[in-house]
Amino acid sequence: MVDIILERDISGRILDLGGGGEGVIGRVYGRAVTAIDIRPDELEDAPGDFERICMDARRLEFPDGCFDAATAFYFLMYLFPEDRGAVFSEAARVLKSGGRMYVWDAVYSSAFPEPHLVELNIDAAGERISTTYGVLGEGMSLSLDDILRCAAEAGLQLAGKRLESGHFYLIFEKPKGREDE
Repeated sequence: MVDIILERDISGRILDLGGGGEGVIGRVYGRAVTAIDIRPDELEDAPGDFERICMDARRLEFPDGCFDAATAFYFLMYLFPEDRGAVFSEAARVLKSGGRMYVWDAVYSSAFPEPHLVELNIDAAGERISTTYGVLGEGMSLSLDDILRCAAEAGLQLAGKRLESGHFYLIFEKPKGREDE
């Protein structure tokens, strides 16, 4: 069981990638959040007062530079390794110059034949959430090196890093003045 404390320290318009299910980021930031998820049932189940859009994070349907921040709260673990580069590229594209991407997740080497499970106790700006995230699938894995590589290839710079018991919290920044092509 890992304890996570989320405070209201992200400002502006927030894109929450994979924001269905528990809707953790939407519960903390409310109407500042646009949560996307590929599964409509996950969006419908998410509690909180925030915008929900069924959308694929590999092909975001937003204009360039329209978000101040992007979040991925235990979302990348559900992606096949070959899809993560597209997600980071799209997140970088929709971030404003100087915008930040915040990533919480856990390292794992395999999710087959046994699922990879992550048990969390979350303090979501005062609201307590206990949950388990899990993934099962051949070829599924998540490494910190892979995430750092995907972010760098997307033009995002590492601005903060915290590692604890196989879990990580990363902050990436889109350099100021960087124009997307």
